[in-house]
Parts: sequence; structure tokens; C-alpha cells
Amino acid sequence: MSHRSSNVISSYSGSAAALPLLLAGPILRKVTPTEITLWLVTSKPLAATFSLFHEGEERAFYHATIDEQAQIQIGKSAWVVLAQFKGDFPIDTVLEYQLDTQDGDITHLVPSLLYNEEQRLSFTINPRADYVLHGSCRNPHYPSKDSLVAADNKVAGQKPLERPSLLMMSGDQIYADHVAGPMLDVIQQVIGLLGLPDETFVQSPVADSVSLYQHDCNFYGRDKILPHYHDEASLFRTFLRKKGLSTSWVPHRGSPVFSSTESENHLISFSEFFAMYILVWSPQLWALVDCSRLQKNDFRSGEQILSPKWQQLWQDEKQNIDDFVAGLPQVQRLMAHIPTYMIFDDHDVTDDWNLTVGWEKAANDNAFSRRIIGNGLLSYWLCQGWGNAPQNFDDSFLMLARQYFATPTANHQDVFIDHLYRFEQWHYTIETTPKMVVLDTRTRRWRSESKMNKPSGLMDWEALIEMQHELLHQPAVIIVSAAPIFGVKFIETLQRAMTWIGQPLVIDAENWMTHPGSANTLLSIFTHTKTPTNFVILSGDVHYSFAYDIKMRFRRSSPNIYQITCSGIKNEFPNQLLRFCDAMDRALYSPHSPLNWFTKRKRLKISKRDPDVAGGHRLINRSAIGELRLDAEGKPCDISILTSEGERITFPPIKK
Repeated sequence: MSHRSSNVISSYSGSAAALPLLLAGPILRKVTPTEITLWLVTSKPLAATFSLFHEGEERAFYHATIDEQAQIQIGKSAWVVLAQFKGDFPIDTVLEYQLDTQDGDITHLVPSLLYNEEQRLSFTINPRADYVLHGSCRNPHYPSKDSLVAADNKVAGQKPLERPSLLMMSGDQIYADHVAGPMLDVIQQVIGLLGLPDETFVQSPVADSVSLYQHDCNFYGRDKILPHYHDEASLFRTFLRKKGLSTSWVPHRGSPVFSSTESENHLISFSEFFAMYILVWSPQLWALVDCSRLQKNDFRSGEQILSPKWQQLWQDEKQNIDDFVAGLPQVQRLMAHIPTYMIFDDHDVTDDWNLTVGWEKAANDNAFSRRIIGNGLLSYWLCQGWGNAPQNFDDSFLMLARQYFATPTANHQDVFIDHLYRFEQWHYTIETTPKMVVLDTRTRRWRSESKMNKPSGLMDWEALIEMQHELLHQPAVIIVSAAPIFGVKFIETLQRAMTWIGQPLVIDAENWMTHPGSANTLLSIFTHTKTPTNFVILSGDVHYSFAYDIKMRFRRSSPNIYQITCSGIKNEFPNQLLRFCDAMDRALYSPHSPLNWFTKRKRLKISKRDPDVAGGHRLINRSAIGELRLDAEGKPCDISILTSEGERITFPPIKK
């Protein structure tokens, strides 16, 4: 395996000599009074000087060069740069930064990075998390506008000191398991354009990534390539075993390891995952690809012509992708000005990732599925995790990464992926006021010991105790959990019913209350005498938005708990189903309903805020980005969402 790409991929693209220096970014990542972190992707090694200025001043007060150790070559024409600058930086003041490269100032190369009237990129180091943008679930081909564009429109009208302290993206920054045909075609053109690495596969119907890209099932047929396993935990087999009857006569049917119902274009190779990240955050490479190539080639996938069904879907998806691409200059501009933090959820890797012990076993027992999941983790670290908390990735970690990318052999790739599977520091803390504790709810699960297909707890006991130590003696805290800690009870009841009949994957039966160990430990943390008075929980995942106020029953000194959910940035829930669930939840689970005593949250009184929008719905089904403002005590003084259409919807306090 090498940095070469297959002829079929290379033929998609133009000359690498035409590549711009900047391919993605710059994205402001971890920013503190002593550290500023920038993430970007360039087409050649970056020789640059970073300079900081006070607003309007001509002379910089800080200079630093970006050295080779901050860069990793990913392909023939792709370098990922994570530049960290250390110093004592002023807070609560407007700072301007400049990146002088070998090809000129970054804003001269990409003028669209600047807001109106700006001469340089600007930001503020705010040690208080008193104004936070948050959201999740950004699907490029979903037929709504992009809420990050709406956020950029708002920031464009704000003075620098009025801007949000940070942007928290709480999961599903990409949809690796649900990729549009036009997006996959462009991804593969980018692989050739940048000379991203090929790779070989084991236990796979395709020997390597070259064969994959040439395969008849390359477009809209990857569900036939993805691995399957024999489901020994099926409902019928379980019934027979409980009756003491033999199951040997029951025909084996292969169940897909990757359980997404829309996996026809599931990402497989590392290069595909990496290329998608570049394409969803920045517009530069879109100008160099042919978005109609598949259509011009008679919709050929390998030697086959796509069926009329897939051709029509491709055309529908392309219209949505075109609209998405039109907003990317603003997305790039927003993340160059606002410190941005991220955490994974399932779609960053694959739907239902680690949902049950049975799913994990099936995925890990197959070398092909283990590689695909590993590629998702590898690209997550490179594009998301590294910039959240650079200190979590020591020299030994970076050595494995550099070893793989310098010589991308199957052995080096597997060694690095094995390390990623064992890694337990994806979670991190942002030392703001209030402190923000960002949870890993995917890789440290509290696995069921009774049934293989019973949902795992979202965090195991050890991870929960580590979280509790972060909370001790804090007056207030913001917890970021991809899935809501306190969700919609009626929907959780449906999830529990599907789990009971042995089909947890059908309705994504994962919530904090599904596993008794994790649920009881979590609830005990909220009642601990040394944990905060004010808890704010920011979540996404569910593709709708809501806000709850929560108190402990029968306690005068109950902490104030606020569950604030905003999802998705560019995604929505099936509307009629959500309206039904909203109505049933109102009817069955009001704060005084006796049905609450049959849930694990019986010690809590949950009051649901009514949004200021017509229709009387508490669950808002709109693509949106969340806006949260906190007072000096860490209590919400404004909870709202900004829809992709630019409408502001607030969740006012509940009248006593």
C-alpha cells in the first residue's frame, strides 16, 4: 500500500499542481488564556507564521512559526496541521490573527474568510461559557438549509465581544453510514486529487480500496459488500433455547453488521472518511471536482448502469448537495472565528455503534468491519478529537500515527487502529466558568451481562466515577452528552418495548435510563452533596429540540438541572411520528402522572418548557443551532434555537 491512488480514481480529477494551498480550515479549536489551537489541511507542507494583534493595531504582540512537528502528511498532496501556540494571552478583548504562508496571507488566499469591515481574522478568549452555540446531526443532503450558515449570518452582525464564547458540536459531524451518491462520487475524486492512501482488506469481497472504487456495487450497493454475521440471538432461536429445543435445524440468515437502513453508500476506506471531513467543512475542493461526473458517465457503477430508482435519487440528492456547498464559505468563516469543540456520536463512525454487546462482538469478530470502524475512529481523531484536547495524545500516540501515514501498510494501519480501540481518553474538560465536561458515550459502555442484544449503558461505572470527580466542589457545570440524559419518556418506553422483544436496533434503543447500572449511578451523582447546584446538560442526537427543568422530589435543597437538547443542525425527525410521540408524552407523563413511578426517574420531577411558537408543541422539529446564555451563577437566562431559516425560537422559563 502506498500514497498512490488507483487509475480509476485518478482519472476523476485534475492535476495536483492546480491545488490551492488551503484545502480546509482554518478552524479555531482549543482556545484558553494560555493556549490557542488551529486546525487546517493544506496541499503541501505549510511554512507559516502565526501573529496575534490587538484590535486595529499594526504591530503584532505575538509571533510563532508552525513547525514540521505540527503537521502530518496524509496523502501525496494533503497535510493535516494542528498548530498549538502557547503564551499568556489577554482575555475579554478582541484579538486579531494572521497566518502568513509561503503563498501569502491566508485571508488574501481566501478573502471569504473575513467578515465585512475586517482586515484580519478575529476572536475573543472568553473564560466564561456564558454564551454557547450548540448542536448536532449535520447531514449534507438533508433537504433543509444548513443551520451553521444561519449561525454565521448572526455572528456577522455581532461585534466581536458579543459573539458566542464557543461552538459545541455534540455528535454526527459527518454521516459515514448515510452518504449521498453525489457526495461519494466527489469523495472518490478528492482521493485521486490529493493522492490519499490505498488500503487492503481481509474477510472482504473486495481485496482493496482500488477494487472497491471499481466495483459494480460502489454506488448505491455497498450494503451487499458490507459484512454480515449469523444472528444466534434472534427472537425465534432464543424462544427455542428457552424451551430446551434444538436450534440446529433453523436456517442461518446473515444479519448485517452495519445496521443502518441507508447504508448503500457507507464509507469504508480511511481515505473516504478523511475526504468527507474536508468536503463538509470547506468549499475549496468543490471547485476542483466534477459534481455531474456520474451523470455524464451514464450513471455507471463499475461496469453496471444504476437502476432508474438510484438515478432519480442521485438527482434529488445532488440538488440538496448543491445547496449545501453554496453555504460552505460561511461555515468555514464561522469556525475560523469561534472556538469550536466536538465529540462523536454513532454516525461519525456508523449507526448503532456499540449499541449492544452482540453488535460489538459481531463487529469485532470480522476483520473487515473492524477495519471500517477503525477507519472511522482514525479519521475522528485526526479531524475532531486531536483539536479538542491535544494534551491527551502523547508522543507514543503520535508516533503510531506518523508511522502509519509515513508507510501506510496494512500492518501499520492495524497497529494504530488497535491502539484507537483501546484508547480511553476521548472525553475531555473545558476549563471555562462554568466548567464544561464533555462525555464519551460511545466507547466506554456499561455492557449488559445478561443478554447479548440488550442495550449497553452509555458509560460504565469507572467512566461515571471519573465524571463525578470532575464535578466535585463546582458550583455549576455544563455537561455535554451526545444523547439526552433526560429524554422523552414516551419514546424511551417505545425503545424499552423494542428491547423487550429482542429488537433494540430497530428504534436505536439507547438512552441513559436503559441500563440499570449506569442509570442508578448517574442519578446518584446528581444527588451527591458535593456536586454542583446548577447542572446544564447539552445534548443532540434525536433530531428535534426541547428544554426541561428538573428537580429532585421531596428535597428542599434539590440541585437545579436543565436538560437542553438541540438537534439537528441539518436534519429532522419524521414529523407525523414526532407529533404523535409529543402528544402521547404529554398525556401519559406529566410531572404528576402516576406512570412516572414506573420509570427509573421516579425521584425526579421533570417540567417541560413550552417554546414561544404557534402549534403548542414542546418538541420542535426544525433544523436549528442552539443558543444558550447563562447568568453569573451558571443558570440559563436564555434558552433558544436559531433555525436554519433564521427564525429564533425561545423556551421561556416555566411560570411558577
